[in-house]
Amino acid sequence: MNTPIDPDLEYQYNNMARRPDAPELLRGLAERSAAYRQRADAALDCRYGDGERERLDLFRCGARNAPLFVYIHGGYWQRGDKSMYSYLAEPFNAAGIDAAIVGYPLCPQVSMTQIVASIRSALAWLWRNAGELGVDGARINLCGHSAGGHLTAMALATRWPDLGDDLPADLLKSTIPISGLYQLEPLLATTISHLLQLTPEEVETLSPVNLAASGNATMLIVVGGGETPAFFSQADNLVAAWSRPGLVIERHDDPGADHFDVAVNLGDPKSALFRRVLDWLR
Repeated sequence: MNTPIDPDLEYQYNNMARRPDAPELLRGLAERSAAYRQRADAALDCRYGDGERERLDLFRCGARNAPLFVYIHGGYWQRGDKSMYSYLAEPFNAAGIDAAIVGYPLCPQVSMTQIVASIRSALAWLWRNAGELGVDGARINLCGHSAGGHLTAMALATRWPDLGDDLPADLLKSTIPISGLYQLEPLLATTISHLLQLTPEEVETLSPVNLAASGNATMLIVVGGGETPAFFSQADNLVAAWSRPGLVIERHDDPGADHFDVAVNLGDPKSALFRRVLDWLR
């Protein structure tokens, strides 16, 4: 879809352009992640699908029947790797929570439709193999940042029994999308969309605001307090679209945090965001 670039939307959504130090920050997180992988009780590169990037890393806290925190990284569906985010597992493990960091294929090698399918496969694999992995399949809590926030919402919109008769409707216990994208159309007028190669049908069917939550998993929608107005609108529109009796949705703004700070705070056991997310896990 060829849409002219809108300078305002480009500014609002192009987070890398507003943080010149972003590459350095991400390198630091990758170094923290590499260090934790060396000392953690971890099962790395577990295959949940046939694709080269369809793997996840599982970090165990050592406690029996612990909740499972599953994380989907951001990068606008075209950048990033699970190995960069192992640092998030450390504080959750220390708090008695198992953690899984999910990798997935990226655009333009695959379509966004295929990425959504990969995330669904990862979650179904975790549930089906929970006993062998030593985790509690009844306590799967899903969190994602940026593009991962979008994929988290898409997971909550999934009718799991349609993907397998053995899968429960309430496969997810709770969901925590952070500074996510829930309406894809605004991205078409930005350079971010160039590698996504979205079709008109995908813009419609892969925008969570056009769907409905399936099951009764609770949702904590987080936005960095220092984000641009576009990210607040994205969150507000999802809350408006999905609010219904029986579905618990709450908002949490992380004061002063921009699009990158909020991911850093999630891995900081002293931060208010970490404590809020920890309290949310079921």
